[in-house]
Amino acid sequence: MKSKDTNRLNVLRALLAETTNASKTSNPIRTDIQLLSLLRKRAAASKSAAQEFSAANRADLRDSELSQVAVLEEYASGVETLGEEEIKEAVAKIIGEMRTKGHTANPGALLKALVGPGGEFNGKPVENAEVAKIVKGML
Repeated sequence: MKSKDTNRLNVLRALLAETTNASKTSNPIRTDIQLLSLLRKRAAASKSAAQEFSAANRADLRDSELSQVAVLEEYASGVETLGEEEIKEAVAKIIGEMRTKGHTANPGALLKALVGPGGEFNGKPVENAEVAKIVKGML
């Protein structure tokens, strides 16, 4: 990188290393949501490290970790996912279908119908945690 932004370069190198390592496992990163999960996992680890450095009075290392968190969150914000309204519409639709068939709309069955294989959001850029939160709120 010509701008010599070493912090951003270190974050990118770490992400490339993790995606390369993941490609050698049984669960490689194939979707944007999996990449988003990796970005959030790295950001959480950096936040935790920053707290530990704060407790150890290492402001230099804490600042380094916090700047990495900022870069990771910048990249994570670039991953587009389905909006809350689209999720709510799909959840309401599935709840309606389940009730017309005479089934009870429990959270497990709804999540299976939404994010499971062949579900409404299967293969779409949606976070399962967000869907679960909306399902619980609508029941």
